[in-house]
Amino acid sequence: MTTGPNRILDDFAKLMTDAAGAVQGVGREFETAFKAQAERWLNGMDLVKREEFEAVREMAVKAREENEALQARLAALEEKLAASAK
Repeated sequence: MTTGPNRILDDFAKLMTDAAGAVQGVGREFETAFKAQAERWLNGMDLVKREEFEAVREMAVKAREENEALQARLAALEEKLAASAK
């Protein structure tokens, strides 16, 4: 059995180890709570994910290109129709 200064130092080391573990636990709890709150806040803002935005963007680009191609085709048909009406 240890006595004297060694016992005091052992008790102090154990106390510091326990305190460090408690601080780490509080830190993890704070991080978890913060992440949950941030996720709730972001979900409430109706934000879209980057992948969804990129997919819709690509659809819009494709639709615009198809629209331009159809306009050119329509213009060519109108010219052809006007030429045959003369």
